[in-house]
Order: sequence, then C-alpha cells, then structure tokens
Amino acid sequence: MQINTSLLDKPINTIKKTTNDVKLKEQTDSFEALILKYMLDSALNLENPLYPKEAGSDIYHSMYKETLADTLSGSFGYSELLFNYLKDLQKEA
Repeated sequence: MQINTSLLDKPINTIKKTTNDVKLKEQTDSFEALILKYMLDSALNLENPLYPKEAGSDIYHSMYKETLADTLSGSFGYSELLFNYLKDLQKEA
C-alpha cells in the first residue's frame, strides 16, 4: 500500500473562520463522546450469566453506555487536545 505524502504537506481547511469556539467545543466534545462510547462498548460487559437475557436489554445497555459517554465527554482530554489542534490550524489559515 502506497501512502500519498503530497497530501501531508497541504493544510487542512475543514474549519471555517466564521465558526465560533462554542460550536467547535461542542463538536470536539461530541467526538470525544463517540470515542468513549466505543471504549465503553468493549470495556463493559453487562451480560450476567445468572440472569436470562430479557427483551430490550440490548437497547437499554446501549442507551446506558451512550448516556455515560455523553456525561463523561469533555473531561478526558481528547476534546481539549483536538480543540487546541484545530484552533492552531485555524490561526495558520
């Protein structure tokens, strides 16, 4: 597999100069929540062999993990790191 290194030299122009910091922070927090949900999906095994699986338990567990990820987002540092990186890109553009 060949990597096209010419793309690495070009700046990423995905951030418009008209966006404000609040909207950018909301997006980076949402991205962090997505990362946390994937981590929680692999880390939390909520199936208990002592109790049979009930109807709707998969939906309940998914909603629980999503709410937990949304609550925790913004405090792990991924959001802040991404926010600062994107702000630096915006200043250079």
